[in-house]
Amino acid sequence: MTRQPHLDLSRRERQIIDILYANGRATAAEVQALLPDPPSYSAVRAMLRILEDKGHVRHIQDGPRYLYVPTLARDNAKKSAMRHMLQTFFDGSTEQAISALLDDSSARLSGDELDRLARLIDQARRNGA
Repeated sequence: MTRQPHLDLSRRERQIIDILYANGRATAAEVQALLPDPPSYSAVRAMLRILEDKGHVRHIQDGPRYLYVPTLARDNAKKSAMRHMLQTFFDGSTEQAISALLDDSSARLSGDELDRLARLIDQARRNGA
């Protein structure tokens, strides 16, 4: 069974991973500076070590400092998280998930966004998906 990203992470660990995805890579001090209500520098370093032990990040030596980077490409992480969400909350049904999203946000979707979604649905229909 493949590891599901973000499933074994605390709220603070997810925040750190999100910072690394947004920045590509960061030092512990940079992560600390970007965290809301940041813990101590040593606590951030400890969380980064835990994330390394879990296989979510790795470090690159850059002179005297470590640069931390996510181990899973952002697109792969998004797809894996989406598959997990579909299975967990929607019994694997893409239709149910999209319906829930539209029920929640349809008033906020612009005409252009709805047109793009319609084109994606048409394309999926043509591709037999």
